[in-house]
Amino acid sequence: MSQHLEVVNASAPPPVWAALRNEAEAAAKKEAALASLLAAVILNHNELGDALSYQLARKLGDQELRAMSLRDICEEAYEADPGIVETAEYDLRAVYERDPACKGYVQPFLYFKGFLALQTHRLAHWLWSQERETLAFYLQSRMSELFQVDIHPATRIGRGVFIDHGTGIVIGETAVIGDDVSMLQGVTLGGTGAERGDRHPKVGKGVLLGAGAKVLGNIELGDYAKVASGSVVLKPVPAGCTAAGVPARIVNCPTCEEPARSMDHTLADVVYDDYVI
Repeated sequence: MSQHLEVVNASAPPPVWAALRNEAEAAAKKEAALASLLAAVILNHNELGDALSYQLARKLGDQELRAMSLRDICEEAYEADPGIVETAEYDLRAVYERDPACKGYVQPFLYFKGFLALQTHRLAHWLWSQERETLAFYLQSRMSELFQVDIHPATRIGRGVFIDHGTGIVIGETAVIGDDVSMLQGVTLGGTGAERGDRHPKVGKGVLLGAGAKVLGNIELGDYAKVASGSVVLKPVPAGCTAAGVPARIVNCPTCEEPARSMDHTLADVVYDDYVI
């Protein structure tokens, strides 16, 4: 079963692999000191899944679980569910389109913690779906150690998701994140206490979560909603609206169009005092 959320009338995957290889070839010629790295991680492979499995194994491997074993696990997952690699293409495209500091595809593929943590989670989520929970938790632990991103393996995350910077992000077990979501460092999608069961937020399509935003409890953020940086959200946010403050309240509704794509963190001047959330 493909791990990404169902997308109706989704367009074909963008041709990310060809662009990634072209950039790697140019970079290897320009920077000889990194030519071996670029060859090993990208240029020696024929498709994105092969390069991605090598890169994750290179990053995640340690004394307990060697890189070769991790690569075998990656390849097993990608063969069983090709949608994981397809989803990685959308994620990589999202980084390139939404991060003004991103110069191409090589940069996030090699270095960006948010992208690498997300791809680690997608592997852990596949293991979770195969009832291989111990190994899934192991990858969650490695993700947290290496990238400072802590995502429970059971979390369901759509495609085209952009995690900027990554540091300090925590996402709970029963959280659900839709397609085309963007979030910055320090975001928490957590519970409100020690309750069990379905206890974490449900984030709709195209939502933008600002740096340090905390969304707590089994509440829904509607499609194309926005949460301002540093806000604490404890109640649902309607689709297309912006929540800001501690505790958060609606500050403009509707908000800007497709906030996760535009990465527009600005707030309107008008506050709806009669609509406190």
